This record gives sequence, structure tokens and C-alpha cells, in this order.
Amino acid sequence: MAKVEDCPGFETFGADVRAGREAQGITRKALAEEVNIAPRYLASIELGEAIPSIPVILQLVKICRLPVERYFNPGLIRGDSEQRRRIDHKLHLCPEKYLPIVEATLDGAISMKE
Repeated sequence: MAKVEDCPGFETFGADVRAGREAQGITRKALAEEVNIAPRYLASIELGEAIPSIPVILQLVKICRLPVERYFNPGLIRGDSEQRRRIDHKLHLCPEKYLPIVEATLDGAISMKE
């Protein structure tokens, strides 16, 4: 089992999984069952104590709607501020029906910049 400190790019994976799971109202037990892992193991992932295997990572990324590039190509986002990364993550969690509101808000903010 890999450790977080040995996997650059995965520093926030556990916290991201937890936030994604909670944003969707999924219990730890239900997510663990869906991914076919023990709830205790999922807890250790969420606490940043363990990095799971690639198949489990991919399932968690899909179910929790996480941006896969954050973990497998961290160089792409290294230059982004912490706030941009948080917003990007929240955008992935946002239900599709609310995206027009988010887009309109961003358009308004961008037009104010000019």
C-alpha cells in the first residue's frame, strides 16, 4: 500500500474523496460497498493515511467526481492558487442544472475585470 508522501499529486486525494462523498450525500459505508473495499480502509484513504490501487482510485474519482488530472498530472495545476483548486473541485461537484448560474456569475465577474 502506497503512502501519500510517496505519491506527488495525491496530497489532497483523501480530503477530496471525503468532500466529494459528502457533497453527494453518500455515507462512507455505502461508498465503500460500491467500490468493494472495507469502510475502515476508505476511512484511512480519506484521512490521508493510504493511497489505494489504481482501480480503486479510478472508481473513487468517478463516483466522487474528482478531477483525475489533479492526481496523475499535478504539474498541470501546480501553478494554480489554492483557491482556484478549491473552486475547480467544487465545480466538478456542482450538479449540472446549476452550471448555467455558475457560468453567468463567472461571465459577470470576468466582464467587470475589463
